[in-house]
Amino acid sequence: MARTTYQDLLDAGVHFGHLTRKWDPKMAQYIFMERNGIHIIDLNKTLNKVEEAAAAIKQIVKSGRKVLFVATKKQAKDIVADYAKTVNMPFVTERWLGGMLTNFATVRKSIKKMSNIDKLTKDGTYSNLSKKERLMIQRERIKLETLLGGISDLNRLPAALFLIDVKKEHIAVSEALKLNIPTFAMVDTNSDPSNIDFPIPANDDATKSISLITGIIIQAIQEGLDERKREKEDEAEKEAAASKAKADGGDAEGRRRRGAVAAEAETEAPAAESTEE
Repeated sequence: MARTTYQDLLDAGVHFGHLTRKWDPKMAQYIFMERNGIHIIDLNKTLNKVEEAAAAIKQIVKSGRKVLFVATKKQAKDIVADYAKTVNMPFVTERWLGGMLTNFATVRKSIKKMSNIDKLTKDGTYSNLSKKERLMIQRERIKLETLLGGISDLNRLPAALFLIDVKKEHIAVSEALKLNIPTFAMVDTNSDPSNIDFPIPANDDATKSISLITGIIIQAIQEGLDERKREKEDEAEKEAAASKAKADGGDAEGRRRRGAVAAEAETEAPAAESTEE
């Protein structure tokens, strides 16, 4: 079953591209026509591409790996952050720090620093510091939370990136490219789709368009999580059944052996009595 329809895409304004003078020629294959100086995206291709991307991202999540959402443009950040939280996926919505992927070990140190500050407040050490020291630590904690709060649970490199506006997030794209991390992205008519593994031709400026496409990806992620959960439950049931069968088999073997010993004892008893006579 399709995750969206042509009409849904049309209603959300997914087909509206940029001014023709701002286009990227590499997007020509996804452009349907030009109207009033604006390029119109071919929604049939958007439908195919979003289904392809959703199917691929579902398999990634089903394998137990994380997808990092990246959207630092004003109209996308709140939408993406809210969606990512619903499926417990990491996100970057404030500013992409150079080296966030290629220098991940250093980023992890900053995240650890943030957790250490939290420990200070819990164990009472924070209250023993001077007012100036507390203020400095508090400011640093707010700064770290703003920049890295969305990836605080990311213990290793993500398995994939989902981006809104590849032109704005070009640093993230280049880092993912260096590390061979698959990229999924909304690509508008002014962007270069050639470096994106799963480009979704769509309007990346309108909130309705961003919300619709991101929602489809989140739905696919939720499906992957649910299937993974079901598979784990099935495996647990099979293991429990196997353990029970093994235990029952052991009990049956024990009963059989005890029965054999008892029968052998009974046959030996009369022979002993006749010998005494």
